[in-house]
Amino acid sequence: MARKKDAPLDLRTSLAKARGGTTKEYRKKQIIFSQGSPADAVFYIEKGKVKLTVLSTRGKEAVVAILDAGDFFGEGSLAGQPLRMATATSMTECSILRVQKETMMRMLHNERQLSELFISYLLSRNARIEEDLVDQLFNSSEKRLARILLLLTRFGKDGQHEHIVPRISQETLAEMVGTTRSRVSFFMNKFRRLGFVDYNGGLQVHSSLLGVVLHD
Repeated sequence: MARKKDAPLDLRTSLAKARGGTTKEYRKKQIIFSQGSPADAVFYIEKGKVKLTVLSTRGKEAVVAILDAGDFFGEGSLAGQPLRMATATSMTECSILRVQKETMMRMLHNERQLSELFISYLLSRNARIEEDLVDQLFNSSEKRLARILLLLTRFGKDGQHEHIVPRISQETLAEMVGTTRSRVSFFMNKFRRLGFVDYNGGLQVHSSLLGVVLHD
């Protein structure tokens, strides 16, 4: 999901002009909003990481997104979504801006810079969703895991590459890939054996892992 380098400053400036946003600090593993709760605001991550999960009627949970600083979430409220479709939970300590739906709509109408930033984000997110769908439909679980690890290191995003993957459990990875924890463990051991990943002070991902994604 794309963001401009100076996005946090742009958003804070726009919010200050509109006097319409509040920042809240969240502890690790704290729920920001729950699936089924009223969709009445948009959120923007100033610092930290957030996980979006959905729960099926049979009680099965799936991770649908891992979001980082500079990302929006909860934007479905702007499209008339009455209830949250997912649960948002902080994965780390977070600073998150909450903007009431009516305020955000007014700001998007009045603040050109914010509107351009938000549209850019939505287009990038839509492209990511399409890529995720293709990934689920046509790629093996091994390829899906490799792609998710690269995404978590922000590989190729704005020239960035964080070699250390944020602390994330194999259970969560399995939910994101759509497979079992044992399969994730098998592939992670394989990646380590081939030199694609290391476990020195955390999970380190090397650019050579990209070959798994590109290999037919």
